[in-house]
Amino acid sequence: MFISTLDLFKIGIGPSSSHTMGPMAAANVFRDEIKQYASQNHHDSHYHVHCTLKGSLAFTGKGHATDRAVTLGLHGYNPASLAKQDVHALTTSLWTKDALSLDIDKRVVFRPADDIVFDKHDPLPQHPNGMIFTLSDAHEKPILSRIYFSIGGGFICTLAEIDHLDAPLKIEPDRTCPWPFDSARSMLEMSRQSGLSIAEMKRANELTTMTSTALDEGLDNIWQAMRDCIERGLATQGRLPGGLSIRRRAHDLFAQLQTYPEKATLNDWLCAYAMAVNEENAAGHMVVTAPTNGAAGVIPAVLYYLLLHEQGTHQQIRDFLLTAAAIGGLIKHRSSISGAEVGCQGEVGSAAAMAAAGLCAVQGGTTEQIENAAEIALEHHLGMTCDPVGGLVQVPCIERNGFGAIKAHTAASLARRGSGQHFMPLDGCIAAMKQTGLEMSHKYKETSLGGLAVSITEC
Repeated sequence: MFISTLDLFKIGIGPSSSHTMGPMAAANVFRDEIKQYASQNHHDSHYHVHCTLKGSLAFTGKGHATDRAVTLGLHGYNPASLAKQDVHALTTSLWTKDALSLDIDKRVVFRPADDIVFDKHDPLPQHPNGMIFTLSDAHEKPILSRIYFSIGGGFICTLAEIDHLDAPLKIEPDRTCPWPFDSARSMLEMSRQSGLSIAEMKRANELTTMTSTALDEGLDNIWQAMRDCIERGLATQGRLPGGLSIRRRAHDLFAQLQTYPEKATLNDWLCAYAMAVNEENAAGHMVVTAPTNGAAGVIPAVLYYLLLHEQGTHQQIRDFLLTAAAIGGLIKHRSSISGAEVGCQGEVGSAAAMAAAGLCAVQGGTTEQIENAAEIALEHHLGMTCDPVGGLVQVPCIERNGFGAIKAHTAASLARRGSGQHFMPLDGCIAAMKQTGLEMSHKYKETSLGGLAVSITEC
């Protein structure tokens, strides 16, 4: 089993990897399908595009900017290309257009306000994040239809792909990797047999598809984007978009900590850094899936603290990201990182497990201690619901990342003080997360139909 570190950590925009980045990617793929179809069918001169959002995408798509993401994707934009653009201004401009520009001699009508439908009836049976794209002719007769699923972390798959896989993943065949671990147990066994660390095995797997220089450049770009996101969040004041009028707090918290550093605790710094990232995410700005946008603050916060407060090195950052990606890949392979599928235990819980493993690794932990750290962090997020107020990635998501970072740091410390031997294996914990997610009501899986999302009393 192999999921590249550079795929798991993707530079894009907020507020959601599954509801913004995934739908944008799907719309971009369908755009290519339209161009291919139009080039082969010369008798049609006029087309019309529609998109129907199903399940969680329908319920919280407005708050997660899914309609704007679909519009951007159909117009040829992708998340990475938008990382440093004024997305709000661009979207406002595209919203007034009534056709797509596809470099073909055909008119392709698309009016986002009318042609994107939020269908809150039964979701598609395969996955709660489904999208149906349809191309119709001049007589509004459907001539091309595609179903895509946004499966978490910005990953997408087609109906054919999801029907033929137990876990719908974009992964490479394990036969191409020297260390094809697909479970924590096999990861531990391979580490013992080879004498290699998790980061060394992960690096060796990555080097089957890219050069060492390309890998290091990719890791460095990921970290630089994370760091930029933290520092912009710490420097920015004001209120977040979306209607809740939530005030940004990371700037003021950071200012207090700088003014009175003797009163600052580890928890204070981690919360400031994590909240800075997720405030940027909520604003729709550049963020890195880590492994999702909703949980994007946990890993950067722990890394930033390591660098600034514990004299972390450049190589430690690379090893941290490789180790974290190994754990994130296992969770995605054996369960899910999608809040719409398993709740927030799959987002912040996964991020905390990844951060705990990465931190334990660079602080000298053994492979057994690293696996233990990941298990501790994940275990104490089991059952966590995804119930964003107003369908926005703000309450409780922003604070939740701070607490995820704190749990990750605590888990790494606790694991390093032990022998690495522990009762519950990481594989068992991942299995418990998957089963808990399957049994969790859809009200608590990114639909904003239960929990905190319906507990606000308006006076």
